[in-house]
This record gives sequence, structure tokens and C-alpha cells, in this order.
Amino acid sequence: MLSYLVRRLVAAIGLLFIVSVITFSIFYLVPRMAGATPETLATRYVGRAATAETVKATAQNLGFYDPVPVQYFNWAKGVVVGAEYNYGAGVEKCPAPCLGYSFLKKRPVWPDLVQAIPVTLSLAVGAATIWLVFGVATGVLSALKRGSVFDRAAMGTALAGVSLPIFFTGLVCLSIFSYHLKWTVPGGTFVPFTENPFKWAQALVLPWITLAFLFSAQYARLTRAGMLETMNEDYIRTARAKGLPEGNVVVQHGLRGALTPILTIFGLDVGLLLGGAVLTEKTFSLNGLGKYAVDGIVQNDLPKILGVVLVASTFIIIANLVVDLLYAVVDPRVRAK
Repeated sequence: MLSYLVRRLVAAIGLLFIVSVITFSIFYLVPRMAGATPETLATRYVGRAATAETVKATAQNLGFYDPVPVQYFNWAKGVVVGAEYNYGAGVEKCPAPCLGYSFLKKRPVWPDLVQAIPVTLSLAVGAATIWLVFGVATGVLSALKRGSVFDRAAMGTALAGVSLPIFFTGLVCLSIFSYHLKWTVPGGTFVPFTENPFKWAQALVLPWITLAFLFSAQYARLTRAGMLETMNEDYIRTARAKGLPEGNVVVQHGLRGALTPILTIFGLDVGLLLGGAVLTEKTFSLNGLGKYAVDGIVQNDLPKILGVVLVASTFIIIANLVVDLLYAVVDPRVRAK
């Protein structure tokens, strides 16, 4: 088990390095390959009325004339120990971890990400808990009652959940439960968990349910398919022949055998959500990573987008690392290998 853990950790670190190289290439190397010059890249950091000499000096100060490997090293060094950006008008300091400096806002990106991460983290964790519990439970019951009224109704609801876009269900839920019935808090409200756990949950319950409705439908269908396959295996019949209670047969043998694909997509889904639930955050006006990235795209603020990409990639890698470790718990064959 220890050797398996070490291998997974080493692979995660190597993957994080590869992601950083690819991310840097997308934002700095690909534009050069498409014909962009150092001066073109520097125009993002100066005003519209800047002269050609100012743009050239800014490109020189920001290191855009350096070889690409040198630029990557300086960029990666800034993530670890911080960086200083000399863009002609002055020197801006970006303390570690420096994931970029927004020259439009005149501030480092990392403090803004620190404020946005708790919002996205709260949204993702709450919604993931709801969709995992309800989705898996619905899938198990549908598989055990195959062809029944419950099975048909559950799968029909699941099909609707997969088909309806989040911005549609979110606006409908806001209209009914927040503005008409006034059961929930309207969008745009977030209270940190450490300040008031009750208000934290009250402000996020509607985004949780809306987001979980989309994902729980997928998990219900996947769990049902996995349970229908595993419940017909020989070891299930052997377990029943030994006289084990039906609950133990279903949970400890049937569900456990069907959990592997569920864990796989769960790690991917949670990792992607931690990188920013764009549609949900925009629908409910939550200032998370997704909304922060959209604002960066609209404002053409490259450092914001770059910072969100790095944070999202890190979350996805961590989520998949956790899933790999859970494989060893769920399936003993992984530990044996």
C-alpha cells in the first residue's frame, strides 16, 4: 500500500509539472507561434495611448525577448518565491505564490483567488454530497426494482435532469423558491462557514440542489447500469447461497463492485467543479472561481485566466489522486498489483 501511495504521489507531481508547461505554452508560446511579437504581448500591459518606444521597453522589462525556456523558468520561479514586474511606469511586487499580476486591477491574482476559492469549494462539496448520496441510492433502488414504476419514474427524472441546462433549472428554482415562495435566499449571497454555518447552508442550498439535480441524474443511470451487471455475477449468487443477508449482498458485494466507474467520474466531476462551476456561479451571482474566470475573459485580463487554470488543474490532479487511493480501499486487487 505504501509503495502504491508513493507511486501515485510521484505521478501527481510529474503531472502537475506537465500541466504547468502546457498552461504556460498556451498563454505565452502559442501566441508567438501564431505570429505574435513581444511588442504585441506587451500591449496588454500598457495603455492604449502608449508609444512604440514604451511598448518595446515594457516588452524588454517583462522579459518577452528572452528565450521561451528562460521565460518559463522565471514564471515558475515566481510561483514559488514571488516575482517583480517592471512595466516601465514602476515595479510591481507579487509575493509568493505569484500566479500572475493583473495590471488592469493593479494587484496580484492570488489574493483574489483566495477569496473566490471558499465560494467554489462550498458549492462543490455541498452539491457533490447531495448528488452522490441521492444519485447512488436512486440507482441502486432502480436496479433492484428493475421495470417497476419507481424504476421508470426515476430514470425519466434522471433523463430530464441530464437534458435540462443548469441556467434554465437555476432560474426556475430562483423564481419559485426565492422570489415567489421566499423559502430560500436569492442569489448573490455567501456567508463563510466559519462565521455562521446555518446562514452558509441557507445561502447555498438552492445552488446545491440545482447543481446536484444535473449530476445526480448521471450517477443514478451509471449506478443502475453497474448494479444490473454486478448483481448477475457468480460471486453474488455464492454470497446468497452462503445465507448472507440481502442488505449485505447488495451493499458489500454488489455496490462495491459497481463503485469503480462511479469513483472515476466522481473524481473528474469534483475536480472540474473545484476549478469553477461557471454556469451555476453566474446564475446565482456567486463570486467563485468560475465567475472570476469569466470576468477575466470579458476584461481580456490574461493573468486572471492563467491563475484560474493553474488552480483548477491542481484541484483536478488532487481529486484524481484521492480517487486513486480510494481504488485501493474499494478494490483489493489494486493493492495486490
